[in-house]
Amino acid sequence: MRCESRATERRAPLVPEDAARLVDRGVRITVEESPQRVFPLSDYADAGCDTAPAGGWPTAADGTYILGLKELPGEPAELRHRHIYFGHAYKGQPGARELLARFTTGGGALLDLEYLTDGGGRRLAAFGYWAGYVGAALAVLHRRGTLEVPLRSLDREELDARLRAGAGDGTGGVADGDALVIGALGRSGRGACDALETAGVSPLRWDLAETRNLDRDTLLGADILVNTVLTTHPVPPFLRPADLDAPGRRLSVIADVTCDVGSECNVLPVYDAVTDWEHPVRRLRDGGRPVDLVAIDNLPSLLPAEAARAFSADLWPVLASLGSDDPAWARCLGEFVRAAAGSGTESRNESRSESGSESRTHTQAASPAEFQEDAHVR
Repeated sequence: MRCESRATERRAPLVPEDAARLVDRGVRITVEESPQRVFPLSDYADAGCDTAPAGGWPTAADGTYILGLKELPGEPAELRHRHIYFGHAYKGQPGARELLARFTTGGGALLDLEYLTDGGGRRLAAFGYWAGYVGAALAVLHRRGTLEVPLRSLDREELDARLRAGAGDGTGGVADGDALVIGALGRSGRGACDALETAGVSPLRWDLAETRNLDRDTLLGADILVNTVLTTHPVPPFLRPADLDAPGRRLSVIADVTCDVGSECNVLPVYDAVTDWEHPVRRLRDGGRPVDLVAIDNLPSLLPAEAARAFSADLWPVLASLGSDDPAWARCLGEFVRAAAGSGTESRNESRSESGSESRTHTQAASPAEFQEDAHVR
């Protein structure tokens, strides 16, 4: 398990308790040192893991799986190992071709956690609930004027205390019914709704039916919009730049949990870059009716312990089957092979539901059950 290169990434894909379960089954695990990981290295050592300095994974033996969460550093230029992490490289995202080329030239493979699914296409491990929870929480706190920046990691008790502190007192003008969650039945959507309820805000909940026949006036009439929908093929956008200039717009805060910026599948094409912990909010429209955006692509890391424990609980049993004929890993590898061969970044947007997405929006063939499965992992 490598050290994450992003300074604000405090999660781990595998927590010490679950690492111990794998060690007990005969799996040898090496954990790199990390200055920011929420779980101390000593806990992994106590669980029976080997330890190593940060950044040493490129020299690991050829048969080693490299486990992580977020993006790899730019070096080495050729990747010879099998990497398990969120690569975000199959939908033509910025840098996708270059990343896939690093694997193909080095002889390695990307086993993208976003495409680690069961036979029905459901994600086997996802951070979606906590992504939605934190995204909605940040939107509420910003609207109230109580969001503390730069952001820092919290635990749920502290975050919930901040949400409850302004509930029902009219802070910022957030009233029941003034928040809209799109994709409300998925994991991310459920997390967003739970955070809003904790803050005393009863959200309007949209799912498949509402996105098929979008009521744009209702969308623009909400104070807060939380998007948790991610799709793998281009669809009519939920929010367009012209909508931000609509005379009757009340919408003032947008939390895009999905952060699919740079992709032709982006359902909120009103911005061109994500925000970050130092500057979590970007103003999209100024003047008398401002519109602000929160679009952080590692939201669950703001609640690192809770998010990591939930994710690891789902992931460790699947990790136990690495190297076997487990069809989940075979499917995951197949996705990489198709993408690396050039059949993925364009054609797969039209052919399959992203197994890590909240929904298959605007697709008449999608069943309500498919729409409710969470696929968003950030």
